[in-house]
Amino acid sequence: MPDFPASPTFAAAPPDELLRTLLNVSLTGVILFRPRYAAGAEADIIDLTYEHLNPAAQRMLNLPERPAASFLTLYPHAAAEGVFGFYCEAFRAGGQPRRLDVNYQRDGLDNYFHLAAQRSGELLVVSFTDTADHERSAAEQALRESQAREREAHAEAELQRQQLRSVFEQAPAMICIFQGPEHVFQFVNPPYQALVGERHLLGLPIAQAMPELHGQPIFGLLDRVYQTGETFYANEMLVQLDHQNEGRRAPGELDKRYYNFIYQARRSLSGRIDGIFVFAYDVTPQVQARQLVQELNEELAATNEELRAANEEFLLNNAQLLSTQLELRQLTQALEERVGLRTSEMQAARAEAEQQRARLERLFMQAPAGICILGGDELVFELVNPAYEQLFPGRRLLGQPILDAIPEISDHAVHHTLQRVYDSGVTHQELSMLLPVVNPRTGKLEERYFNYIQQARYDEHGWIDGVVVFAFEVTEQVRAQQASEAAAQRLRLLTDALPVLISYVDQQQRYQFANQAYQIWFHKPPEALLNRPVREVIGEQAYQNVRGYLERGLAGEALDFESRMPYREGFVKHIRTSYIPDWREGQVAGLYALVTDVTEQTLAQQHVAEANEQLRIRNDDLAALNQQLRRTNADLDNFIYTASHDLKAPITNIEGLLRALTEQLPPEALAQELVQPILERMHGAVDRFKRTIDYLTDVSKLQQEYAQPTEAVVLAAVVEDVRQDLLPLLREAEARLTVDVAACPTISFSPKNLRSIVYNLLSNALKYRHPERLPQISISCHAEAGRLRLLVEDNGLGFDDTQQGRIFGMFQRLHTHVEGSGIGLYMVKKIVENAGGRITVLSHLGEGSTFTVELPL
Repeated sequence: MPDFPASPTFAAAPPDELLRTLLNVSLTGVILFRPRYAAGAEADIIDLTYEHLNPAAQRMLNLPERPAASFLTLYPHAAAEGVFGFYCEAFRAGGQPRRLDVNYQRDGLDNYFHLAAQRSGELLVVSFTDTADHERSAAEQALRESQAREREAHAEAELQRQQLRSVFEQAPAMICIFQGPEHVFQFVNPPYQALVGERHLLGLPIAQAMPELHGQPIFGLLDRVYQTGETFYANEMLVQLDHQNEGRRAPGELDKRYYNFIYQARRSLSGRIDGIFVFAYDVTPQVQARQLVQELNEELAATNEELRAANEEFLLNNAQLLSTQLELRQLTQALEERVGLRTSEMQAARAEAEQQRARLERLFMQAPAGICILGGDELVFELVNPAYEQLFPGRRLLGQPILDAIPEISDHAVHHTLQRVYDSGVTHQELSMLLPVVNPRTGKLEERYFNYIQQARYDEHGWIDGVVVFAFEVTEQVRAQQASEAAAQRLRLLTDALPVLISYVDQQQRYQFANQAYQIWFHKPPEALLNRPVREVIGEQAYQNVRGYLERGLAGEALDFESRMPYREGFVKHIRTSYIPDWREGQVAGLYALVTDVTEQTLAQQHVAEANEQLRIRNDDLAALNQQLRRTNADLDNFIYTASHDLKAPITNIEGLLRALTEQLPPEALAQELVQPILERMHGAVDRFKRTIDYLTDVSKLQQEYAQPTEAVVLAAVVEDVRQDLLPLLREAEARLTVDVAACPTISFSPKNLRSIVYNLLSNALKYRHPERLPQISISCHAEAGRLRLLVEDNGLGFDDTQQGRIFGMFQRLHTHVEGSGIGLYMVKKIVENAGGRITVLSHLGEGSTFTVELPL
């Protein structure tokens, strides 16, 4: 190369100023790099530090004059594209320049670059130009458009694939898809697979994959849904599986778990049923649900990691594709063919994305569960399936923030948990959540109940960008369950209030129900007796006394018997028992047992029998026998009083409660197996008690009423109180009642006994009225000779002189056309005489009667 003399002007110019000017006006980008070495190894260049960029380089790279960040920090893909290696090689080559043409489409750049690099001392000088201002060939432009469309199609397909996989893989519910009439497992998500551990399911019919389900209703339900297309909803259904794969088959050996699930027929594009979609969740312990959510999150993390790896592989493939563009001028024809190939691939990718979108839309739109997707910080409705729209009819949901569409949840836990799921990514599940919702027709809040799952949705970068909601309305089920529980509670309260032992015994002679009375006898709460054998609960001796009756009852025979029961030492009862077989589909499933304590009656009968025997044997000691008999009668009176007084009120209340319960119980409660037989037996027991107690009550009153304490009683108030009680009878008889008791303002007497006297005399005057005239009744009182005289006069039937001697006798009734026990006047006479007074009557047949009660002042 010839030597040219240096220009005097160039030689005279200051070098630094000339260099800076040259760099400033150069149309070529110039970069000064300083290598950065590994610690202790200066031969290993690990990065490049920017020392200077001229204006052209700043413009083309959109960087400042001296960027603070290193080369690989700004362009992390430069190593993979070969640019960083080119720079390192140029630096190691010393003063030899190096050149490189590269198509760089990473890290914010998209151009062809012509690079020239040469070492200068400890710096690397790089000169470069790009083709941003050059026109691209038609093939290059077509390839770029094809690549853009391809990336868009792949991104869309990947997003659809990720959404579909995310919905099923991340869902904490158990999801599977059966194919064909044999119900072959086509898809199972991790929660569903977790039911049976590592047992193989995919590709197998359910009858082969889960043989322990034979004898359970699952196969029949699947067949019915496949044949009819009708969706089946199960609420807390018992399903028994061999979860540990230990080869167990018998129902007693399998674990008991309860599930809520839906069987939804899946239809092909032609509308034919080709499978069943199953959505289920375990409602046993919530701990298992939390464990399931944790497993799903781990699965999700693994899936996201796989997706990131797939993305890296996809980007690497694109990098390899872009590297081929260096030979565009030589391979134009091949490039055009590749453009055609890429176009086909793009169309295939677009078709695949469309197919996946259609499949996802069908799954969402056909799903029986309400499904919606909420996006962004404001949780805007991005997708709503028909089932979800039916939960909130008449509302505009799509494109609306959730608080604008459903404002009533603003302060509700539903909105708080949605925000928490969006912020934390932790899945939230609720069962039977009460949510007041405005009825669009009435404008009023209605209480509705929902089961729902709130699950975070992730974008392609792994960031939370929304929430997916699965929801079911369970208002009717919750209200039915509440009604059933209330009815069961009322029935339990009723049976616990009865003074009888009520139980249900199964074929294995084990208690399956016991009322509260059992705790009094056996000192254990009723629930502690459940599933325990009768022999163990009542003791061996007592069991032997009823064993034959139990066996007959469980064979189908209805029994009533009495027996002496030595339950344990110091505790012996005489019982009257009724066994009622429980027939179900022609088989006796068990029996209802009603046990009445007749110990006191039996002992009383024994006492009477002993007294009678003593009377027969010891006639020679009549006085002693009479004394013993009086003591026995006194004991009997006390017993009768106690029994009648203590039992009548509870039995009356129980009868009213039974009547109210029978009227109030909903039809579904009355239709339950145990309810009707128990109610019938309870009515029968109450009727028997009433007939017995009515007699005891009337007799006991005769002996006990005089024992009431005395006090100053306002006679007028007592008469008015009785008049109010008998007001319906007074109106029915159209009776005229005259009261004149001003002369006796107060009486020192038992309030209850005085009321009993007035009540009996006034009620008799009304009951025994003359049918041919309206009743006229007068109540008056005056004091005379140190005695108080209370008169009750009527114009009723009256009676003749021959009957007056019997009118105050026990169980004496002169007129039988009206109801009565015949002891009312006997009771009045006893009360008056026990108070030191007397009662007389003056009567004429067909004219009326006057009863006079004399009491000491």
